[in-house]
Amino acid sequence: MKNYKLSFGEITILKENLAEVIVNEGEVINLVKVDEYHDFLLNNLVAPFSILINKKHQYCYDFDAQRVIGNIKGLEKFAVLITGAGGIMATETLIDVNRTDNWNIKLFREREDALGWLLRSKKEVS
Repeated sequence: MKNYKLSFGEITILKENLAEVIVNEGEVINLVKVDEYHDFLLNNLVAPFSILINKKHQYCYDFDAQRVIGNIKGLEKFAVLITGAGGIMATETLIDVNRTDNWNIKLFREREDALGWLLRSKKEVS
């Protein structure tokens, strides 16, 4: 596992095709940060890849960022680890804004369950 600090938070590469993202407390994600995020994923993961969004902190997206955050070539599916009601509402709003994109996304309360779902149907990678 390798950890990387970006301007908006931290990304941990768990496998060559799986990363965990933790956004900083109080962050406002805008298009510049989305570009940084997408560039990082494209340059550090092997497609098709999956993402675990760990919502351990509260943060938000501006509207333009909401429209593109999950639209990246090579993204197979992503899980969202949620610990509070606010995280559920924010994530459901984000999914609704992008409902026509048919994201392969699922919400979880337990990290192990989220990772298990992400790894299912994937070849194990050393």
